Amino acid sequence: MSIDTETARRVAKLARIRVEDADLPALAQDFNRILGFVEQLNEVDVEGIEPMTSVTPMRLKRRVDEVTDGNQQAKVLSNAPDAREGFFAVPKVVE
Repeated sequence: MSIDTETARRVAKLARIRVEDADLPALAQDFNRILGFVEQLNEVDVEGIEPMTSVTPMRLKRRVDEVTDGNQQAKVLSNAPDAREGFFAVPKVVE
């Protein structure tokens, strides 16, 4: 597939990028280089190769999923302007 200047102009417009008319041939040439590289990638045989997320094998550290209170009630409530009986106290807004 070859990109001409009109296609480059249309892509630039769709991408909301202002490109001067004098720069359109260079943009079209850049698009053609990118598409040529993608065509080269399509020629690579990847049969039997598993997808990877990283070049180094890594496993996420896992922990037991337990529900706790966090043991930080005093720290959390220390920033409250008004706290009573272990809860945030707020003014009544509904009569």
